[in-house]
Amino acid sequence: MDGPDAGGASALRRWDARLGSAGRAVVRNLGWLVASRGVLAVLSLFYLAIATRSLGLVGFGRFALIIGAAQALAGLVTFQTWQVVVRYGMDPMNRGDDGELADLFRASLLLDLASAALGTLLAAVILAVWGEAFGIGPTLKRATLIFVVVQLLTIRSTPLGILRLRDRFKDSAIGDSITPVTRFLGAGAIALLHPTVQGFLGAWAVAEILTAAGYWRLMVRSGDLALIRRGRSPLRYLRDRAGLVRFALSTNASATLGLSTKQVPLLVVGAALGPAAAGTFRLASQLAQALAKVSQLLSRAAFPELVRAAQGTRAAALRRLLARMAAAGLAAGAVILAVVWLVGDDVLRLVGGNGYVSAYPVLLWMSLAGCTELATFGLETVLTARGRAGTVFLARAVSVVVILAAAAWALPVLGTVGMAVAVAAGSLSAALLIGAAALLIS
Repeated sequence: MDGPDAGGASALRRWDARLGSAGRAVVRNLGWLVASRGVLAVLSLFYLAIATRSLGLVGFGRFALIIGAAQALAGLVTFQTWQVVVRYGMDPMNRGDDGELADLFRASLLLDLASAALGTLLAAVILAVWGEAFGIGPTLKRATLIFVVVQLLTIRSTPLGILRLRDRFKDSAIGDSITPVTRFLGAGAIALLHPTVQGFLGAWAVAEILTAAGYWRLMVRSGDLALIRRGRSPLRYLRDRAGLVRFALSTNASATLGLSTKQVPLLVVGAALGPAAAGTFRLASQLAQALAKVSQLLSRAAFPELVRAAQGTRAAALRRLLARMAAAGLAAGAVILAVVWLVGDDVLRLVGGNGYVSAYPVLLWMSLAGCTELATFGLETVLTARGRAGTVFLARAVSVVVILAAAAWALPVLGTVGMAVAVAAGSLSAALLIGAAALLIS
């Protein structure tokens, strides 16, 4: 049958075919990410077990607080430049405009360097003022500051974005795998030679340095480092693209709020209940965050393809794709929760020992939060790709408010379990808001 309806149906079939091709690319990209994160997941169990058993409950709690504070600080000031590179590099790459790509890459690198400088200054101030509150005494302050500075200066967000823009997910998987391998080898050496908090911080710092070096080595091999050198004034490029700056600020703000649901609860537990409670909370949340890694992998694998699709795909076809992705995420989350319910206490005992089995309820609630993120991974990615990063930021802001309000009541009553309940409530509120925004995509 001919007519407007038939023409519309034909157009939708073409968009579905395009999204089907994008889906295959996402699966291919995801394969490489899963390969690298699979290495991380397996080795992380080993190096976490080494750290918990070598440092003891209080020592591991102090180590966890330092790592959490460093990651929270880095997340506060670090731009998500990999998203900027993919979002604004797609058009010039398709046009073959290497000049604009060079300008974009150099501007992104400038943002990374600026955030590293700001973060270093903030780290020194925060450690001087609040270090004691988090159990970081004078003997640990220097080691903590060195670790924070290393984490900030080992820039890899821009090269990561370039690799993903070029669909070189195999290379990015190789770079990502350096971190868990180095941590595993370093943790084993430190446990034998110098089993102290400072020693493990040194091993983690070496892992950061080697990972960044690996990424930049890949840039040299691909020729993109030479392309960066050809770029013109990054300040002029940023000044002429106000939309890019707004996108960078909004994605940074959203990432900061998202990180606050992972690191800030740990810091609050440490400040309120002490390093020992922070140690048990950290181990449980670290295992549960492996579930959130799944949603991060899917988002990172899907982002380049969804940027392409969002630039021309009709909203109706895109909503159907998101519905299928959400259904798959819900199913996967249900399976993961069942597995955690059945064997979670055994995993805690295997990794940390009998002293950590009490964290089983924390693991369950944190796993629920991770599965909620898994169910909505595609929605946030599409909203960002279509220039709705501000909506994602608003959802994350509401989530943080929910977490803080729930924790104010639950933490004094339920302890570490109360904080886990608050995190789960915050994740659910963010998922509902992001889902409602996705339904309104036009």
